[in-house]
Amino acid sequence: MRARDKVAVSALRAALAALDNAEAVPVDEARPGGGALELSPVGAGATEAVRRELSEGDVRDIVRAEAAERLEAAGQLTAPAHADRAARLRAEAAVLLDFLDPA
Repeated sequence: MRARDKVAVSALRAALAALDNAEAVPVDEARPGGGALELSPVGAGATEAVRRELSEGDVRDIVRAEAAERLEAAGQLTAPAHADRAARLRAEAAVLLDFLDPA
């Protein structure tokens, strides 16, 4: 990472974003969108929600899905003009899979 490996940085940032999204609490659609201002919560942290806690298995599944997504996209890039992009996607998938199953 100290060598600024752009492929690894890109793959890890995307995986961290996917994990962050998985921890998010879905918006309650049953709650009305509008309401009286005097009934709204106030104060520091009033709008904060407790995030989900992912198990180790959940994290592994998400990282595997990210790697699979990259491999699938690379497989669809068959034109010679996209060879560099496909190689980068395969390299990113390899980085993610290496974190799951280090050799």
